[in-house]
Amino acid sequence: MSEKKAVFFCSASSDIDPKYNQAAREAVRAACLAGYSIVSGGSFRGTMGVVCDTARECGAPNCGVLPEFMKGLEYDGLTELRWARSMSERKDMMREGVSLAVALPGGIGTMDELFETMVLVKLGRMKATLAVLDVDGFYEPLRALLDHFVEHGMLTPEDRALLHFAATPEELEKLF
Repeated sequence: MSEKKAVFFCSASSDIDPKYNQAAREAVRAACLAGYSIVSGGSFRGTMGVVCDTARECGAPNCGVLPEFMKGLEYDGLTELRWARSMSERKDMMREGVSLAVALPGGIGTMDELFETMVLVKLGRMKATLAVLDVDGFYEPLRALLDHFVEHGMLTPEDRALLHFAATPEELEKLF
């Protein structure tokens, strides 16, 4: 049986509402309890650090992937640390072997990771469940944008359905 892996895309900012980090803790804990090993951006900063802390507290394998120019920002306590030459290579390495990709509330880096992953799933280059944790409607503008794309023929309803919106960590668990 192969190992189940979940990648969490999230913010490195420490200047966010604590409710986002609490939701991240709950989501990562649920994934760990469901038998997933955790892959993340691997930094000690912001929600990335929360993801790493939670995986470690749960005793789950925890792989962090950072670009070489971020040396010094790695989380101390990863079970595996991988270095990438670029941000593009980092995303590829983060996605290796995952069957679940979750975007926690985040910014443009999170969107970059999520959209590229969605494109790969759409094109059949990757097989994974894609989800966003829509804490207090954080991702409502994204939902509206995707629906706008469908309305204007830029995205098929089938491809739109690749991305699941979970309002709570409990809803997210149903996708595991």
